[in-house]
Amino acid sequence: MKTLLTGSSRGIGRSIAELLLANDHEVIGVSTSPNTQLTNNYTHTVCDLSESNEVEKLKQIFIEKSIPEVLINNAGIFMEAQFEDSDEDWMAKWDRTQQVNLRSVALISKWAINAWKDRGIEGRIINIASRAGVRGDTGEYAAYAASKAGMIAFTKSIARSLGQFGITAYSIAPGFVETDMARDSIEVYGAEYLTKDLALDSIAPPEQIAEMVLLLASGKLTHATGQTFHINSGSYLV
Repeated sequence: MKTLLTGSSRGIGRSIAELLLANDHEVIGVSTSPNTQLTNNYTHTVCDLSESNEVEKLKQIFIEKSIPEVLINNAGIFMEAQFEDSDEDWMAKWDRTQQVNLRSVALISKWAINAWKDRGIEGRIINIASRAGVRGDTGEYAAYAASKAGMIAFTKSIARSLGQFGITAYSIAPGFVETDMARDSIEVYGAEYLTKDLALDSIAPPEQIAEMVLLLASGKLTHATGQTFHINSGSYLV
């Protein structure tokens, strides 16, 4: 099975890529830096999703003879934007966040959907959202929360509109995950801040998000299309 995965070089994306490759997926990875550590059945495209002209590089993937059957929108950024910032700086951070986390996702998904419809492929879209997209976040990360809420709503719209073509879409909403991003947060806020609301005694390993992705990518949960799967150590229950 051929899969396009954004944000493949580290964290959750790296775990997803490794698990998919171990289960006979052919993975096209996308990130801002080269990734030479994954080899068998792995190809890589360097692409900065914050730049619209860079995103256009990915359109060609859905024009080729053998196109991905699975699209995993995992890449994302997490920028602090204080309400006290100047309007110009605040909006610049909002616009960059929406471009990476939502606008590029929408456009890549559009290319995939049209290619699948044209060729009669029952494709699957898996969007890595966030707990913040459901419960909100603190004010300085409102842009991030808004982008992830938009991603979840976009996923539901795809599911409702395209199920008739056999195209399914899912969101996964992690809480804090044991990645570089979480470690950066620990440095700022301390470990207690990340774990104080958890039902478990640790934050989620990225491998558990990867396991959910693998299951959804398999096509075994078509009737769960449109759903959001929450993996947040019991910190926010829906």
